[in-house]
Amino acid sequence: MAQAVEMFFDDQADQKVRRLWEILADHGLPSLATLTHRRHRPHVSLTVAETLNEADLDDLRSALTQQPPALNLDFLGTFPGAEGVLFAGVAATTELLAFHRRIHAALPSHRIKHWPYYFPDKWIPHCTLAIGLNRTELSEAMDVLHGFEPIAAAVSSIGITETTTGTVTPLLPSGTPVRHPPAEDREG
Repeated sequence: MAQAVEMFFDDQADQKVRRLWEILADHGLPSLATLTHRRHRPHVSLTVAETLNEADLDDLRSALTQQPPALNLDFLGTFPGAEGVLFAGVAATTELLAFHRRIHAALPSHRIKHWPYYFPDKWIPHCTLAIGLNRTELSEAMDVLHGFEPIAAAVSSIGITETTTGTVTPLLPSGTPVRHPPAEDREG
């Protein structure tokens, strides 16, 4: 079991990522849409921990009062190792990295056992497309998605996702809007 603080996308960006998942499936490849509980939503994780039950959610919600930065999914990537992860990489803007640091400052490491890849200065912002690909599948998936159009995303909500069930606990108070950049600023 693990829990993740995740940023979810506006409808247009969400649909574009889901289309990438469909393209993988159309070619007989696994994607996040077909993994585990099948309730995954396109997202960027800010941190993942074994549990966030000891987290001070008031501090975290306070850190979330500032507008989340726009996200630009600009490239395909993979992580080293045998996990076979394919992702859409997010441009690591100054605003995004500062936002990420604020979230981690609100979740002190002495109370939360963060997964090391999500620490500031180690974090690679990304939107997972597939996990568990073997070498042949990873190569095929890169080939199938080669030339994908970058995706501009606004953050529509932020929540804590229980990774084994896909259940999301919203972090922003109900009815609190997440401001979006004007549509013309989000166009690719």
